[in-house]
Amino acid sequence: MSDAAASTWPAMSIQQAHALLTAPGAPCEMEELVIRGIPTRVWKNVPPTLRDTLTAARAHGEKIFLVHENERVSFEAFHRAVATFAQALSEKGVSKGDRVAIIMRNLPEWPVAFYAAESLGAIVTPLNAWWTGPELEYGLTDSGTKVAVMDVERFDRLAEHLPNCPDLQHVFVSRMTDENQHPYVSKIEDVLGEPNSWAQLPDLALSTVPLEPEDDATIFYTSGTTGKPKGALATHRNINSNIMSSGSSAARSFLRRGEQPPEADPNAPQKAMMISVPFFHATGCFAVLNPVMFGGGKIVMMRKWDAELAMQLIEREKVTAAGGVPTIAWQLIEHPAREKYDLSSLESVSYGGAPSAPELVRKIKETWPKSAPGNGWGMTETSATATQHGAEDYE
Repeated sequence: MSDAAASTWPAMSIQQAHALLTAPGAPCEMEELVIRGIPTRVWKNVPPTLRDTLTAARAHGEKIFLVHENERVSFEAFHRAVATFAQALSEKGVSKGDRVAIIMRNLPEWPVAFYAAESLGAIVTPLNAWWTGPELEYGLTDSGTKVAVMDVERFDRLAEHLPNCPDLQHVFVSRMTDENQHPYVSKIEDVLGEPNSWAQLPDLALSTVPLEPEDDATIFYTSGTTGKPKGALATHRNINSNIMSSGSSAARSFLRRGEQPPEADPNAPQKAMMISVPFFHATGCFAVLNPVMFGGGKIVMMRKWDAELAMQLIEREKVTAAGGVPTIAWQLIEHPAREKYDLSSLESVSYGGAPSAPELVRKIKETWPKSAPGNGWGMTETSATATQHGAEDYE
């Protein structure tokens, strides 16, 4: 923000900015619909379904979408992998309304399985990859999962429990190096190959099964306060709303400082998000994966959180956004090796999920003057972000 803008901030109230952003004809226009008998204000311009989001993202072509260790997957390669895996799911009997569980750490195969199942109209049930075998058995049986997709670590943990899941008909396993001896198990690599080769997959058409914004899309389990975890349903509209929620928050910051939100520029440098939360969490899936994919950004993954590795990746991949919980921001700020790495690409350091001290905001601005701190609040039941504040409104 310029000195002149800073001296007159805010240029308008939050209510005035919101009215401009959501007015008829505006990019963030809102409208009122009756959904399941309830008048509801919704974003007018979000993609109707997750299959539409996937299709729109293909336009980003050869830009890199997923980075995991030495694996790099372009948007085009990702789309081909999704269509190929959707065909494999369909051949195992998956159809609209069936539950497909995903149980794995953050790997490129996770979003492939997610969008493949969604393109068929299935209800994806991401389960916590750190659950024990009995806990995962509960999730599979409670959700009525028909097909499960997991990495080999989860398969080893779950193998003895799978016969206790009456609705489960087939399992796809990634990164399995041993010979497969199970008749109801398939290796994902036998379907897709290695991630770096996905660009060579055939160009298959996605399913044309009718999908609607109000169709159920996911069941995410939330711990609640008593008893076992409870499944929380989300629709395609619920999930895609995060695309506009995050974009409108950024646009509001420009208006509040008296500036016009920038027009989308296809030739601008690609944004890159370091994901430090699991895809099986509502934040990772709804607030990071789906909006970043739609916007043509790059997602940089790690096997597990490591602050110095994160800084190496920020430098190498020119990461523009990082965060997670407040502890992650503190670890980056206070790491003794921080000065070894060029972290100047960071434009946003945001967090949620836990209380944060006001001191953290000051330290972020002090450490990365070009970056904007941000804080969001949401729940599994709200399909991730319900409200967020960034830039001057949070400082």
